[in-house]
Amino acid sequence: MTTPLTVQLPFNRDILGAAFTPAKRGGKPADGRGHFILVQEQNLLVVPENGTFRLPQGECPLPLNGTTPFWLGTYHDAPCWVVPVPPEAPIPAGLARETVVPMRGTRLPDDLLSLGGMAMQALWWESTSGHCPRCGEATSRIEGEWGKKGPRCKYEHYPHLHPATIVLVRDGPRVLLTRKAGWVPNRYALVAGFVDNGESLESCVAREIKEEVGVAVKDIRYVGSQNWPFPSQMMIGFVATYAGGDVVIDKDELEDARWFDCDRLPGLPSRHSISRWIIDHYGRP
Repeated sequence: MTTPLTVQLPFNRDILGAAFTPAKRGGKPADGRGHFILVQEQNLLVVPENGTFRLPQGECPLPLNGTTPFWLGTYHDAPCWVVPVPPEAPIPAGLARETVVPMRGTRLPDDLLSLGGMAMQALWWESTSGHCPRCGEATSRIEGEWGKKGPRCKYEHYPHLHPATIVLVRDGPRVLLTRKAGWVPNRYALVAGFVDNGESLESCVAREIKEEVGVAVKDIRYVGSQNWPFPSQMMIGFVATYAGGDVVIDKDELEDARWFDCDRLPGLPSRHSISRWIIDHYGRP
């Protein structure tokens, strides 16, 4: 059996290594200074510097207006504070607004993409966990954890990650790729879909491929995963071998699907996504 490669991709916290420690452990810093992850919709407000970007440091560079910064963790021995910025708020002098979304041509370095992704997921969790889903009362943070609980019923719940499989289908010297309506012209990627309740990952792979492109597969093999904070998916990557059937496209899901020779591939997603990573590492026989 081939050992899966280590997935060094943005949005996976591993890419930060020992430089980042999550805020699940230890007390909240008393000093409000540090790195600031300023999230404006799916953008970060960052400092342009030497042809790249960095987080603002020191004091928060914009008015908080009653907002309490969210402590995400420690990065390079300084606290990381997350601050949501209203969509209409002007950009402070010295900062630039840069998208976190790979499909929109992000220019952020991988470490900021990973920190920004965690920040967006944390804000999403905060916005969707204010009240207990069981008793309806306001929740409180569980000490030392990301989770929350209802004060009366004591029901505990934790940040929701939604598992989805993404798979490269191979048949000798060709691969099966798909595109969705609205993508840039000639952009193709892999079949992907969410895991159903009670379903194994391998069953999800086979079902999604059958439903979306009509073919059967065999030899389904896990190759890697990527956290995908749009808003809170876990993309679980596989490769599979074509086992028969004609391509029949589910037009509710896809605009096109077709076989491509490995030496003549169409436009592909950027290097930031596990879709491209799988194609690059497993696309050839």
